[in-house]
Amino acid sequence: MSEQKFSALVTIRNPQGLHMRPAYLFAETAARFQSKVELVRNDARIDGKSVLSILTLGAAQGTELLLETMGPDADRALHALVELVAAGFPGEESATPTGAS
Repeated sequence: MSEQKFSALVTIRNPQGLHMRPAYLFAETAARFQSKVELVRNDARIDGKSVLSILTLGAAQGTELLLETMGPDADRALHALVELVAAGFPGEESATPTGAS
């Protein structure tokens, strides 16, 4: 039985881009699945389960990334990750300090 492979083009929507907090959320979500998860930008192909690798992409707001999943739950992994990116990494706003003046 061959491995299933899925891909989707996603655009980083949150204003701060793919910095530490959203990179962590992405890697944490990817890690819940058995499938291999990769992000591709230009010539760079990185492990979507590694926060540090995700940060090396330098993906600012508006950056398009190719998201690829391969494995037994690749379809579910792709769907969850596309939803996370499309939603602008929910909870991201809670990482902003409040009461600062």
